[in-house]
Amino acid sequence: MNMYHNRAINVKGTTVMWDVTVITDQTILANLPAIVLCNKKEKMCLLTDIAIPDDSNVNPEETETKQFKDLEIKVSRIWKVRTKIVPVVIGALGKIKKGLDQNLQLLPGLLSAIELQKIALMSTAHIIYKVLESITLISC
Repeated sequence: MNMYHNRAINVKGTTVMWDVTVITDQTILANLPAIVLCNKKEKMCLLTDIAIPDDSNVNPEETETKQFKDLEIKVSRIWKVRTKIVPVVIGALGKIKKGLDQNLQLLPGLLSAIELQKIALMSTAHIIYKVLESITLISC
């Protein structure tokens, strides 16, 4: 895991990697989860898939996490760890699917669905503001 030094940190025995293509012995197209948490001591690896789709696509987006199933199997075999895909899907306007709280409990830290909804809403508002601001500047 040393080749990922600029996109990885070690926190209390857990290696946290982000924006890293996971290399396996066979070509896997879906090999870029949002965050990989790997604890060698506990022999556990979490492949976190984060998505913020349009609210109408919240349910279909979560089924897309199945794309990482092949990666989950390969990582488990190559790294000799138990592996789990953890989907974190929040609609751009805050819609969530049942089970998000259970998925967040698998991740270290004190994350809550309500806090993540607020972040998604504030980010969406910021994007809309910037778009409207640029339209106003162009039309003046």
